[in-house]
Amino acid sequence: MWKKYIPILFLLLLADQALKIWVKTHMQLGEEFSVIGDWFYIHFLENPGIAFGGKIDHPYWKPILTIFRLLAVIGIGWYISRLIMKKNFTKGFIFCTILIFAGAIGNVIDSVFYGVVFGDSYYQVAQFLPDGGGYAPLLFGKVVDMFYFPLIEIAEMPSWIPILGGKPFVFFAPVFNLADSYITVGILLLLLFYRKELNKKL
Repeated sequence: MWKKYIPILFLLLLADQALKIWVKTHMQLGEEFSVIGDWFYIHFLENPGIAFGGKIDHPYWKPILTIFRLLAVIGIGWYISRLIMKKNFTKGFIFCTILIFAGAIGNVIDSVFYGVVFGDSYYQVAQFLPDGGGYAPLLFGKVVDMFYFPLIEIAEMPSWIPILGGKPFVFFAPVFNLADSYITVGILLLLLFYRKELNKKL
């Protein structure tokens, strides 16, 4: 039963990793270009592993987060295998869990391996398998993000607005990747259309 879902999982992962590798090997950190006008950019950002460009500054949290993500991937894989074996869950429900699974794996690949196989991206385009080694040890890789949608961008908010008065404002400032999108879309679809199946016992 797993066989018919493997191509879907593979294609999702291939799209995520192909885009990340292209960005990593063609752009410097912080570089961007417009895709559609002023509201859709490819903006190269790296983060220690939190979705939508989030950051963790404490050094010990990175390997802990990566190990947690690995355990989560194993748990999701086990859950999906149980769903498929039960045969009383809809294909739509299983597809949503596959989306979440693919997203989790996609970001884990970055966290585990990218530090080892890629050079630094600061003020340069990263090299694949550089002679001097990668920019970080195993488990310390950074997740590559690139989608940026500044839907509303205001250079300076009016002074009468509390807290934001006189400051720049961007509606939906996070930068994210395909893997983040898979996870977000999968969870939203489950909550919107498959609540009853979420309550089924395995």
